[in-house]
Parts: sequence; structure tokens; C-alpha cells
Amino acid sequence: MSEKIYIKNMVCPRCISAVESILNQLQVNYREVRLGEIDLDTKLNLFQLNKLSEKLENQGFQLIQDRKTSLVERIKALVIDRIHYSSKLEDFSWATYLNKHLHLDYKYLSSLFSSQENMTLEHYIISQKTERVKELLVYDELSLKEIADQLDYSSSAYLSSQFKQQTGQSPTAYKQSQNNDRKSLDEI
Repeated sequence: MSEKIYIKNMVCPRCISAVESILNQLQVNYREVRLGEIDLDTKLNLFQLNKLSEKLENQGFQLIQDRKTSLVERIKALVIDRIHYSSKLEDFSWATYLNKHLHLDYKYLSSLFSSQENMTLEHYIISQKTERVKELLVYDELSLKEIADQLDYSSSAYLSSQFKQQTGQSPTAYKQSQNNDRKSLDEI
């Protein structure tokens, strides 16, 4: 019988590799590791689960036992994946995207997220987008219009306005400053 396990603090492809390495060390058979979750071939016994939990915690991850916490972590993983690792989707809607992947109503997901994280889902999405904009500005490979387009902003002016609201400085000022105060994705 297969099992799905959810993990907190998985925010990048390197996290997936780290978890796969832990699973291989423990000789745990799995089908797939994605941001925030593992599809196992078989259900783990208590000893295996405790060992996995210990190894994950040593790497800064955490097993999630509670259903609501698990769902919030899945929401975070989907937002991070979409903003940081996916290309632009035409006619994109967060409500549709989350519903498609989680099969739950967006209003419920948003309410649950707010109650668990002490910030709205919309604010979390904006914070993730802001960090992605910072990253792209530092790389200096795309124009502001291209960044706005890639991150589903209606215009570069709207991106600039939201960025300034979040950081206190314009994208141009941020790019020119030596203080690139980027946050790791799991700190947002």
C-alpha cells in the first residue's frame, strides 16, 4: 500500500535532492519526491518514520502530521513552484491553479492559510513574487517589462508600485543598491 508524506521547508530543487538522498540512505522505496511531499511505495512503520523524521530535521526539514498544516505546506510548495520554477502561463488564476492541484475551494484554502500563517494567502503570494523580482533584478538578464510579464503582472508600472510597497524602494533603486536583502524562500 502506498503512502504520501508531507514535509515542511522544502522550497527548491536542491531540497528535493536532499530528501531523495535521505530516503536512499534509509533504503526507503519511493515513487517520487516533489516540493513538500513524498510518494512512497509502501507505508512506513513507526521505527522508519521516526528515523526519517530525525534525518529530515537534521537537514532543516520537518515531517508534517496534522492535516491542516500539511495542506498549508502544500499551498506554499505550489506557490513557490509556480513563481520560482515555472514559466509564464497564459490566463493564469491562483484560484484555478490551487483548485486544480488540491481539489479544494480557493476561499477555504485562503481562509485556512490565513488562520495557520497569520498572513493572507494573497500577501504570501506577493511576498514570494517580490523575492523573485529581487532575484531577477540581481541577475540583470531581463528588463522590468519582461519580469512583469513572466510573473503575471498586468504592467511593469504595477510591478514597480507593488515592489516599492513591499521593499520601500523602486526596482531600479534596489538594482543599483549594494544592499540586496533577499530572504530565503522558507523565511517568507
